[in-house]
Amino acid sequence: MGVNLKPLTLPEEISLDTLKGKTIAIDAYNVLHQFLSIIRQRDGTPLKDASGEVTSHLTGLLYRTANLVEKGIKPIYVFDGKPHPLKMETLHGRKEVKDRAREDWERAKERGDMEEARKKAQQTSVLSKEMVEEAKKLLEGLGIPHVQAPGEGEAQASFMCMKGDADAVSSQDFDCLLFGASVLVRNVAITGKRKMPGRQKWVDVSPERIVLQDVLSEHGITREQLVDIAILVGTDFNRGIKGIGPKTALKLVKKYGSIEEVREAEDIGGLENVYEVREIFLNPSVARDYSIKWRAVDEGKVVDFLCGEHQFGEERVRHAIEKFEVFSKSLGQRNLFDF
Repeated sequence: MGVNLKPLTLPEEISLDTLKGKTIAIDAYNVLHQFLSIIRQRDGTPLKDASGEVTSHLTGLLYRTANLVEKGIKPIYVFDGKPHPLKMETLHGRKEVKDRAREDWERAKERGDMEEARKKAQQTSVLSKEMVEEAKKLLEGLGIPHVQAPGEGEAQASFMCMKGDADAVSSQDFDCLLFGASVLVRNVAITGKRKMPGRQKWVDVSPERIVLQDVLSEHGITREQLVDIAILVGTDFNRGIKGIGPKTALKLVKKYGSIEEVREAEDIGGLENVYEVREIFLNPSVARDYSIKWRAVDEGKVVDFLCGEHQFGEERVRHAIEKFEVFSKSLGQRNLFDF
């Protein structure tokens, strides 16, 4: 979910074609959760194979990644490691929300309210360790690189962007800006039509690009001050101050310079672990030694895994594989493209 910085950002609507030739570090957990949430049957039940194993994450990963490479985009998937201890309260809160949504989902199905059932079902998605390993296995078969972060995947992806190994980070969360990503692209994994919650209305969802330096320049702040703004609002690692939203936090930090000065001048209490939360964003735990290689797709491995183990339709899978084959050929001698 991340921190709410949307009112302060300057999103520019773009098309996927704009990202042709670009290397994009994708927040893997973020997109896999999206696939698990969105790719469901009418009553909200996720897609499953004959054994009852959920396959929504694999469906989304295959076909969405196929669309990206077809556009000439070079994706790198970055996976979360161990969550920071300060994030545990947030994670427990999310679990409680999912548990309540699961109960509401069952009740909606019982009374035949399929729209409500699907809406509640989308809030119940759980990404298991097995699903993560399956996603990595599929990516390896497709020849798409993935990087394991020691901590937050967003931090790792942002570090890769700062280092120049990626042109942008793809995530729905604005936290990437706090972690230092120079460019954040949103809606890359969910481009298309999206139904408005609780309404019979569909809207177009397009990718958007946010440039960190543009945000900082527009508001006359530093990245360190942007982090302080986020802490005042509340992040995955701390509770913010009740009644303080992004715009109010911006005014306070611009007026006083830092959280310490804000607390003293405004007599604000309730903020804990400020220094530690700052360090999470400004000096996160990241892997500095990693390998990024795009390889030729292993058609047999992918077909055996998806069609043999999970009963995917072979014709559709082979059609998607063709896009990866064209992609690897487009790299020429660089299909072992290496940083």
